[in-house]
Amino acid sequence: MRRSLRQAQQRATDASNASSNEIDEIDESKVLTLSHNPKAPRKRLARAPETRSDVSPSEDDDYQSPERETSNKKRKITSRGKNGQKNGNLQIFQRLFSVDGVVSDIPPCQLPQRIHNIDYHRPLLLDSREGRDKLLEWFDSVSSHRSMPWRKPWIDPRIDADNPGLLREKLERRAYEVWISEIMLQQTRVAVVIDYWNRWMEKWPIIHELAAADGDDVLAAWRGLGYYSRATRIHNAAKLVCEDSAMKGLLPSSVDTLVAKVPGVGRYTAGAISAIVFGKAAPMVDGNVLRVLSRQLGLLGDVKTDKSVIDILWAAADSLVKAVAGDSFDEEIYSAAEEQISDRPGRWGQALMELGSTICTPKPDCEACPISTSCRAYGEGLRFASTRGLAPPDLHAGLNHGKSPDIEDLCSFCKPFEEVAQPGDDGDPEIIPVSKKNAASRSKARPRMQRQATLSAFFTQSSESKETTNSIPTELAPAGLSAIVDHARKFPVKVVKKAVKEQETLVCAIRRSDGRYMIHRRPQKGLLAGLWEFPSWIVPEDYENTTIAYKRAAELHASAALDPTLKSKSLTHPKLKYVGKLGSVPWLFSHLKLTMHVFLFEIKCSKNEFDALPSPDDRWSDSVESESMGTGMRKCWDLVREANCD
Repeated sequence: MRRSLRQAQQRATDASNASSNEIDEIDESKVLTLSHNPKAPRKRLARAPETRSDVSPSEDDDYQSPERETSNKKRKITSRGKNGQKNGNLQIFQRLFSVDGVVSDIPPCQLPQRIHNIDYHRPLLLDSREGRDKLLEWFDSVSSHRSMPWRKPWIDPRIDADNPGLLREKLERRAYEVWISEIMLQQTRVAVVIDYWNRWMEKWPIIHELAAADGDDVLAAWRGLGYYSRATRIHNAAKLVCEDSAMKGLLPSSVDTLVAKVPGVGRYTAGAISAIVFGKAAPMVDGNVLRVLSRQLGLLGDVKTDKSVIDILWAAADSLVKAVAGDSFDEEIYSAAEEQISDRPGRWGQALMELGSTICTPKPDCEACPISTSCRAYGEGLRFASTRGLAPPDLHAGLNHGKSPDIEDLCSFCKPFEEVAQPGDDGDPEIIPVSKKNAASRSKARPRMQRQATLSAFFTQSSESKETTNSIPTELAPAGLSAIVDHARKFPVKVVKKAVKEQETLVCAIRRSDGRYMIHRRPQKGLLAGLWEFPSWIVPEDYENTTIAYKRAAELHASAALDPTLKSKSLTHPKLKYVGKLGSVPWLFSHLKLTMHVFLFEIKCSKNEFDALPSPDDRWSDSVESESMGTGMRKCWDLVREANCD
């Protein structure tokens, strides 16, 4: 029985990897993989990963997430070890996340000092099979609540192991579906994505049909979803995957190959495809998961810009998903040489994301969390609540019996607790700016790399707060739960946002005698990549801000669009007639506040005059309504259309 199961599993694995095995090249010298099989030889592998931002910008914003900017770059692991040792982080990852590491029995930190060593950040879930199972059980009970059409049962390759062609067809479609959903979900709410994903799949149900589609049709299908460069990257990637002699339409199963071979796919998206579709133990870490793991590990750091914090959370995610994958396998059946695949890695990754988006939000619902017992942030808040008489003493019994950490081994990843302000109105904590004078005095009182607490606090630490109440509580009081939530909200640290840049643009709608309008295609990279717009000119910051100056600039830009030789001469085109300014359209991106001033022009010309425009990116359109334009530019078109009706 066991032998036949092993043979079926091997045939299934061979079939599912048939196309990707030829192109999977893994640089194992730079990774650390943590095997969970207790009897298997320890393969030390762990990856310093890419991440995905969880910003929620306005529509049509082409903000580049870390995954998209650096998807084809290898991350460098900087040293944070003692005495300047190289690859210090790898040593820390090995210490914290290996299966043969020391099980942590360190109690939750006492507030406000939060003095702890690096071992404090070993995930409690890593040593708790029960906790891991609880999260999976919770996810199974809620996974269908939000009706996400891309969530489907895992394709077990053993079922079609004897029919490789059918298995390949199923995996090809499933990988494509998951890929499209993950790209759409970047910086976009689930509720918005559902309708777009359904329409997309109705139009192009398989990757080969998308590869054969017209580029403008793809942009049109993306209209209103924002981040239009995503659509262009998806289309280009689909063509590459279908034309590649090895892939032939089937996305690779390996994270490394996906990142290396498929444009626009970073480590997060690659992990999602590898885990959800192919059942491999690959971490899936988006902004929601970074927040969950920051609280689970009690890591008080910036998960958006602090590379060392991001790396340690990715390493934690990697170790956890491998532990979860190993939970379901009988070591007598599967040898160390066989890859362990199942539905567990995909369910686990989606469970962490679901938890972060519904319960472990910026303002968490800690009472409903299925894994609060393993959460360091929750434990710290509970300990604090108990010392204030807001929770029964037995809920944190023995928490003050832990040994004080060695001062030479203090955590260097966490921010000093005194620098974290109380949660603001937006539900996220912020870093209090520290003056140079205060920073200098603080640096004298604390070792340079030990950011978590001041040295003076280390020597003056008391065992527990002496505050008591008249009666001993028998259950967690509402005020106690509130204290826990307020503390959890401090994780992860959020840096004060930079001021949004403001910009003005002159939009020139040029209409021919036959009613057609001149439109211009934007560059294929950057803001609103590849979309059509009316000829537009960005107003320099030092430009004269007057009605007359803006009118003159619009006339010159419209003239240069018709005849570029006029630009250097600062002349207007003799056949161009200024009709008037139609109004202004404000539009907000996550990184830019844009104001578009709309001007209407007419040109009197014969039937074929001006048919040939000077730029290949310009053309005349007799149906502006159907063109692939950003939502902001479409608002400008509304002003032009209203003017035509008048």
